[in-house]
Amino acid sequence: MRDDEAMRRALALAANGPSTGVNPRVGCVILSPDGEVVAEGWHRGAGTAHAEVDALSHCAAPAGCTAVVSLEPCNHTGRTGPCSEALIAAGIRRVVYAVPDPTARAAGGARRLAEAGVEVTGGVCLAEAEAFLGDWLVAARLGRPFVTVKWAASLDGRVAADDGSSQWITGGPARRRVHEQRAANDAVIVGTGTILADDASLTARRDDGSLLPDQPIPVVVGMRQIPEGAAVRRHPHPPIFAATHDLRALIGRLMGLGVRTVYVEGGPTLASAFIRQGLADRYRVFVAPTLLGGARTAIGEIGVASLAAARPLEFTSVERLGADLLITAVPAGETGRARTGEGKHSDPSVSEARQARTIAGGDEATGETAARPGNGG
Repeated sequence: MRDDEAMRRALALAANGPSTGVNPRVGCVILSPDGEVVAEGWHRGAGTAHAEVDALSHCAAPAGCTAVVSLEPCNHTGRTGPCSEALIAAGIRRVVYAVPDPTARAAGGARRLAEAGVEVTGGVCLAEAEAFLGDWLVAARLGRPFVTVKWAASLDGRVAADDGSSQWITGGPARRRVHEQRAANDAVIVGTGTILADDASLTARRDDGSLLPDQPIPVVVGMRQIPEGAAVRRHPHPPIFAATHDLRALIGRLMGLGVRTVYVEGGPTLASAFIRQGLADRYRVFVAPTLLGGARTAIGEIGVASLAAARPLEFTSVERLGADLLITAVPAGETGRARTGEGKHSDPSVSEARQARTIAGGDEATGETAARPGNGG
């Protein structure tokens, strides 16, 4: 088997691992000196054997073999020992990996292997592996969770009619997808206005109202008090109430709690703040074939004063969901941004004080109707 074929198999194995949490999904294939697959493994989550060690445990005679792994073997001791040392001790002759480990704590495995006389080849199927590890790489490189900003709107970009009514702008298939996306993220974030306006539970549910197996941590941002009887307080996870204007500090705190991905559902003021501060890594926009007009737009001030200062996006997919569309987009040049770890869409001309005032002046303080995203609840 060629290196690239084995690497694609390693990526397929990695997909068996959990897509949430702070650990990356990693797969490993061990090839005999003749290029035959003799063992496979993958990482099953925090505290379990890493992919390399899992594969070695299924290999009767690893000495002289090649280990093909989707992420550079780690070189540190955490809940488990260094994979670089495990490979050396097993007598692996050659290691092939796709993506260099970007974390300061775990990096250096390739160098340690080379020092021990192991032949090392990196960058095999790099683009495919980086795409697969996209959210984890952003979190590892930027030191914060990967942020998806979502809204549901009419074709003319309104999230509610002028009387505040918004349920439901989109249809059942779109709402079902929102719940699936909630379940696929570690945390869901809304402003207090959304909770007070809709009594949103922020759970991930099936059509019959029953809970999906995976539930995001609910995070409510804003200064207003949430009633004791609010639905969000009955969420399976204790909600986090963040009376703060510092979104970067908030998601940094979430990172420390093991959150790798967050799903921002608004309202418009909160969503706009995430965008303005350069914290939006992906957009999920549900568009309904209807017109509402009026002032209740999906996003507000994002620090763009002219067309020349617009924030370009790249569409990555457009999907039909019943009568509605789901458009997924990322900031233009996202690959370069992820590799450099640079939040290029932050706007240094907008001071932190101004940003804080803007958040406080919207649905977080004045009682303006929240985003009421048109699906979810």
